[in-house]
Amino acid sequence: MTSPETAPVPRTQERPAAPGLLAALAPLLSAESDAEAPAAGVDPGDLEQAVWLRLLEQLRETGTAPEHPAEWLRRAVRAEARRARRTHDRERPYRDEPAEEPGDAEPHGSPEQSLLAAEGRRSLRAAVTRTPGRCPKVLTAMLDPEDPTYREIAGELGISQGSLGPMRSRCLGCLRRMLAAEVPAPGRRGRVR
Repeated sequence: MTSPETAPVPRTQERPAAPGLLAALAPLLSAESDAEAPAAGVDPGDLEQAVWLRLLEQLRETGTAPEHPAEWLRRAVRAEARRARRTHDRERPYRDEPAEEPGDAEPHGSPEQSLLAAEGRRSLRAAVTRTPGRCPKVLTAMLDPEDPTYREIAGELGISQGSLGPMRSRCLGCLRRMLAAEVPAPGRRGRVR
């Protein structure tokens, strides 16, 4: 005969999952989210938050943790990633809000965007100084905020206006190759279906 302390608890009276379960699942959730988020086009933190919410909803509804928590967590992460990917693919900017371009002169919104834009400008200026020959002078003149004409740039550099176009093309090609070697092209990562 079993004592009341050791008697099995019926499934309907089980206690909710212990905080230890959530702590044990946190590293797995973080790793799974980091793996799935790039292909879904979302932030890993957003993916983690969605799965935690799903787990808490299940705990509230059923009162018990999933039978195989690790397997449930992996399935939940993949399901949330698929949902996020579908949502991301269907979202379009409002007509009243301009679509944000990566090279906007004045970034909209957060300090992070301002910082990233300033860092991009610093990287560009640094790359311009490393270009060969007369390219630093040509490209610096082209990047002047006063937007000088070809005639003004040619007069400043002491070259003919007709040779400025081909020289600009060569310098931009050199700069493009330098920057392409430093920064990977943006885009979706992971499997494309």
